[in-house]
Amino acid sequence: MSAFVTALGWVGAVTCLIAYVMVTRGTWAPTSGRYQLANVISGLFMGLVAASSGVWPSVVTNVVWAVVGAHAVAVVLRARRQRARERAGWVEVPEVAPTTVEPVPAGVVGLAA
Repeated sequence: MSAFVTALGWVGAVTCLIAYVMVTRGTWAPTSGRYQLANVISGLFMGLVAASSGVWPSVVTNVVWAVVGAHAVAVVLRARRQRARERAGWVEVPEVAPTTVEPVPAGVVGLAA
């Protein structure tokens, strides 16, 4: 294994530990973009080291870890964009399909007195 791959593995491990400590201490929210981005980076880097060593269960685990983190980053970014649009007054109004109201025949509705 090259020294570069080993160094990336250490960066991934330290990133993962720092993110865990920051969330545990309440400095970062588990839903924050920086925490999720740290998960993506650590998962990819540690997965790279595992792949270069042929440790396939760890590779799969770290890739899944990174994919989940990437999805969370996308959700965070989407929510930020939506909040920015709302602050700017760009509220997206869903399009409503026109509906036709058919009259009810007089004999169908029986009104009891």
